[in-house]
Amino acid sequence: MASETASVAAVLTLAPPLEQLRHLAAELRLLLPRVRVGEARETTEEFNREMFWRRLNEAAVKVSGEATTLTTVFSRLPLPSPQETQRISEQVRAATKAIIAVYYSLPKDQGITLRKLVRSATLDIVDGMAQLVEVLLITPPQSPENSDLISCNSVWVACQQVPRLPRDNKAATLLMLTKNVDFVKDAHEEMEQAVEECDPYCGLLNDSEEDNHSDGVLGFPSNRDLYWSAEDQELIIPCLALVRASKACLKKIRILVAENGKKDQVAQLDDIVDISDEISPSVDDLALSMYPPVCPLTVRINSAKLVSVLRKALEITKASHVTPQPEDSWIPLLVNAVDHCMNRIKEFTQNEIEL
Repeated sequence: MASETASVAAVLTLAPPLEQLRHLAAELRLLLPRVRVGEARETTEEFNREMFWRRLNEAAVKVSGEATTLTTVFSRLPLPSPQETQRISEQVRAATKAIIAVYYSLPKDQGITLRKLVRSATLDIVDGMAQLVEVLLITPPQSPENSDLISCNSVWVACQQVPRLPRDNKAATLLMLTKNVDFVKDAHEEMEQAVEECDPYCGLLNDSEEDNHSDGVLGFPSNRDLYWSAEDQELIIPCLALVRASKACLKKIRILVAENGKKDQVAQLDDIVDISDEISPSVDDLALSMYPPVCPLTVRINSAKLVSVLRKALEITKASHVTPQPEDSWIPLLVNAVDHCMNRIKEFTQNEIEL
């Protein structure tokens, strides 16, 4: 009799379904900072790569399944009972915490680059589940919007990415280098297109606006702000050459890693990725400073920063195992090309320094 009374009391104290969802969404959000800063779990067991990936894939499938159940139940009327909501919420919590636990089991000695990619995938899954719960809270049951949840919600997309993750640090390194090559390639193509058009702001103002504000009225750029001067165009030439050298540098590093990279040399591969990750932002900074109105001093500073990063990237690559014969490599040639570009930029900006 006492146990029955306790059960009835427990049922009566359960929060309404939507209130439970609010608590669930908040709990999932609190998990995100822990994943971002969480360290690998200490263990004396030898790492089993095949078992890790099997567990991670299974955990992703479980999360995806729980997301489907959650969506199905809360996308129709009547809403589930408080008891059913509690059961589903606990399953969502358990599945989400389980995939986080699998991520924590990936040791640092498997490579920081690989861990970052797995961490990013885990964060996407947790964030996607939190978003799903939040959407269900604000979307009325049987709303037309709910028909799109299962097919396009981010939690399912994130779970589907898990089997596509690189399986070792060399593969992770190649993936990151490829992304950086693509970023720099896009920046270079955009700059070349702008130079060919000789009007980087073409299309930002329609014809009537150009007619009304061509005299440099306050709030609108003057002609000097819109176009490159002859001096600017001379300065752009070595800057573009420096961006091309950046792209060539990343491509060459990627080739060396692909041909000579060893999976067990995780620290050196991580160092290559760390410095290579600095190239694309440095290229972006230089590219942005090349748009009018051009400040030659800013261009020179950003060029010098990019050259410093490129030199460091080449030095780290040359000293690593991916360059078996440094003395016969292409690296000195690329260093000379980078230095030549920088010297040309210095020539064109010398007057700014002397002022």
